[in-house]
Amino acid sequence: MKNIDAKGHVTGRSVYVDDIPTLQGTVYGLPFGSPVAHGKIKEVDYSKALNFPGVVKILTYQDIKGENQIGGIFPDEELFAEKEVHFQGQPIALILAESDHIAYQARKLIEIEIEEQEPIVDPRIAQQKGQLIFPPRTFQLGKIDDVWQKCAHVFEGRADSNGQEHLYIETQGAYAIPLENGNIKISSSTQGPTAVQRTAASVLGVGMHRIEVDVVRLGGGFGGKEDQATPWGVMAALGVQVINRPVKLILNRMDDMKMTGKRHPYSSDYKIGLSEDLKILAYEATFYQNAGAAADLSPAVMERTLFHATNSYFVPNVKATAYSCKTNLPPNTAFRGFGGPQGMYVMESAIAHAASELNVPKHRIQKKNLLKDGDEFPYGQIAEDVGLHQIWSDVDSKFDIEQVHKRIERFNDEHHDVKKGYSLQPVTFGISFTKTPMNQARALVHIYSDGTVGVSTGAVEMGQGVNTKMLQIAAQMFSIDPAKVKLESTNTTRVANTSPSAASATSDLNGKALQNACKELIKRLKRSAAQHFKVELEDIALKDGWVVRRGVATTMTWEQLVDKAFLERVCLTENGHYATPVINFDKSIEKGHPFAYHVHGVALTEVTVDCIRGSYEFDSVKIVHDFGQTMNPSVDYGQIEGGLVQGIGWMTMEEVSYDPDGRLASNTLSTYKIPDIYSVPKEIIIEAMETEGSEMAILKSKAVGEPPLMYGLGAYFAIDYAVKAFNPNFNSTFDAPFTNEKVLMALYSNKE
Repeated sequence: MKNIDAKGHVTGRSVYVDDIPTLQGTVYGLPFGSPVAHGKIKEVDYSKALNFPGVVKILTYQDIKGENQIGGIFPDEELFAEKEVHFQGQPIALILAESDHIAYQARKLIEIEIEEQEPIVDPRIAQQKGQLIFPPRTFQLGKIDDVWQKCAHVFEGRADSNGQEHLYIETQGAYAIPLENGNIKISSSTQGPTAVQRTAASVLGVGMHRIEVDVVRLGGGFGGKEDQATPWGVMAALGVQVINRPVKLILNRMDDMKMTGKRHPYSSDYKIGLSEDLKILAYEATFYQNAGAAADLSPAVMERTLFHATNSYFVPNVKATAYSCKTNLPPNTAFRGFGGPQGMYVMESAIAHAASELNVPKHRIQKKNLLKDGDEFPYGQIAEDVGLHQIWSDVDSKFDIEQVHKRIERFNDEHHDVKKGYSLQPVTFGISFTKTPMNQARALVHIYSDGTVGVSTGAVEMGQGVNTKMLQIAAQMFSIDPAKVKLESTNTTRVANTSPSAASATSDLNGKALQNACKELIKRLKRSAAQHFKVELEDIALKDGWVVRRGVATTMTWEQLVDKAFLERVCLTENGHYATPVINFDKSIEKGHPFAYHVHGVALTEVTVDCIRGSYEFDSVKIVHDFGQTMNPSVDYGQIEGGLVQGIGWMTMEEVSYDPDGRLASNTLSTYKIPDIYSVPKEIIIEAMETEGSEMAILKSKAVGEPPLMYGLGAYFAIDYAVKAFNPNFNSTFDAPFTNEKVLMALYSNKE
């Protein structure tokens, strides 16, 4: 089945928040943010702005009837700053005006006096000063202190990875309208409708039942709308409560980039010990996470960094410690991979360091230490159905790793000003929310009396094709034409208490909840058919829109069966629930079984570097990936390609830059670069590993949202290989992204 949204997207008919027709009386919201990164608010003068024609109201913390608090994990983030500001762009007020233009004009008239304080932008400095979001955490396996002296080789170093701007095409936004009896409906561009609902209710001082949140689709999310869509929906709802008029709030691109958090930058230290035969005996890592000014999702992101600190390798002795450091930047947040890529990058840097010092190909160390069934992760879960050795073997048999190495070495011997490089990048990524209670979902299914079907789930469509998969599941379960199934918007009134669409778990959780609802409805319909044909329940089946009795098609159609059941007063509505079994994690001992299953894969990346200019082109990325039994190849392969290129962008060109005063320098698309059509690999080949798949995955089709981003890590190390081919004296800096400027400097650093 093709993506059901594709036609609407390419014809411009798909509806996003800003496309919703505005009601008469709608006002437009515009946030006023702090001009400095850290300081105490002495005075704010709104008088000139309030007197500007067309300004209706300026909301501040004083207009809040409930709690001035939007922190999701910790209550440490105000909706509107009261006495202090902690990052540049932190919302202090919301201007409500008759038009966007009026609001922008009025914002220029607000006068503010702030007693500035010295900002912190470096996580290591924050850690030294004791500025932490919460206490550090450590995952351990084995007895690392007893092992170092037994290692034949020990290497230490530092690895830094920068942030990444989500740059969703649709910026943050919401449209709130007043309903009867004090109720409010919020149309929000959010991955977490329940988070918007819960927080809005708390801020407004009302019950959650008074707030309805509706999401048709997002124009991209990538994690940036899991938590950080919440304040804008809440502000719009607050405006409705105060002035009883519809409020529309859509951030412009520069405000969005300035006011919202990014992927967490990390600065990390590593120490790796190997045996003579290249077995990794010990690995120690210390991660300094740049959380920004408030917790947001940093505790959970940091936890997943620890979960994926050893990536696809078994290391018998591990100690991984992480600090969540409080700085004066916008609170950093979820981004595809959710801290996992940052942890994996440090491990890959440590292996690259060891390979360089020992003068062996990096992939020899990688292959030697791949996980296998029965190995223990540092967090206590036992690896099963790994398949990494099979995947590696598939890569070798399909693409011939040794031949690639020889071909690139030969090319480099024959060319002086152009060099090639390659890398292999294994990936192991756990699927589930690491907070166990979040691994639950519900689905509401109506079979209408004419045989058509309406489906509501907690899954938010944001370009990843989840609506297509939900429709597939319903059509397949009922064995009817997909045209008879309608996917409703995600709505907190129809499906309550939803987990956000995140953690690559959306299809699994919501799909299995949908399956459960369909199973119950099918049972009722079969019972009705069995009574009609005077046979047992197990003698009845539904196939291709017909009722089948003992393997033979009857004359009863799906529509006739549904009509019959309706006339018999059979309930044709069901609410399905699913909670992932088995998973658990005990933070008191940092051990458990947090993941339903793991996704594995290996990417072979080749790059050509222009050693005069410092520019580079990716010749190819060839991937063998563990899809399980993919239920929709076109959707899943698209996710692999998109994730890969987004990962390459993070590793090569997407450079988030703040100055020492906490001002975002990369605040436009002219100063922040993302991959375009000229930046992507010339060739992307994706091969599926042959496997039975996991029963924990929906229809045994494994999650594909986040894992492929980590294939992009290979881009950094392929470039590093090419640079060393030109300049053998270059000492790898492991400072991502490896931009053209950094490549040019590396090519001539210490060069003889």
